[in-house]
Amino acid sequence: MSSQPFKFKQFTIEQDRCAMKIGTDGVLLGAWSSLDHNPESILDIGTGTGLISLMLAQRSEAFQIDALEIEDNAYEQAVENFERSDWGDRLFCYHAGFDEFVDEMKDEEKYDLIISNPPFYSEDYKSGETNRDQARFADALPLSELIEGASLLLSQNGHLDIVIPFPEENKAIELARSQNLFPVKITRVKGTEKSPIKRSLISFSFDKGKTEIDELILEISRHNYTNEFKEMVKDFYLKL
Repeated sequence: MSSQPFKFKQFTIEQDRCAMKIGTDGVLLGAWSSLDHNPESILDIGTGTGLISLMLAQRSEAFQIDALEIEDNAYEQAVENFERSDWGDRLFCYHAGFDEFVDEMKDEEKYDLIISNPPFYSEDYKSGETNRDQARFADALPLSELIEGASLLLSQNGHLDIVIPFPEENKAIELARSQNLFPVKITRVKGTEKSPIKRSLISFSFDKGKTEIDELILEISRHNYTNEFKEMVKDFYLKL
């Protein structure tokens, strides 16, 4: 993955010190997340480069956008990316683990939107690069811990939005139900029409109602993107 700066239409991401570089998952989540409930406060858990926080700063009028990052280099880079943006006065990054953040903040004002592109890989394999493993392996932030902690920080009308591997979808829904959170919308993501479902974008809330389920296909062929994907990310990618 490239360590070169990634230029979007309204901001630039420096990523040379981050283990996890800009990827489609983060861009999808930042563009997909609904702002229809007009969140005034947002929390981005495991912000990495700060990408999703910056996307939501561009998209929303939220006066408070907090980010959380435990890894030293990523934290420093996110702070710098925030400061270089047009929205530095609304963006703040905490350097802490999620468990200690929850303990400290659970009795404070709640967040209207909590968003996370969490660590994915729970298998035994490790790359040997500590920073990258911490950023990408589920034992750094188990899904159960993420959902339970988020439920304590979420306002009554708030949403928890995540992107996870499709095989984890049912597990996430069960974990959320145990915290009285229910799926409002699920978008299942495929690379092409004939490829298997790869990711699930899920939005949870405390309101138990009907779940809207749809599908997003990214490409017709290699680098030939679908209109649906282009429409979703047109305000961000320079070349779409």
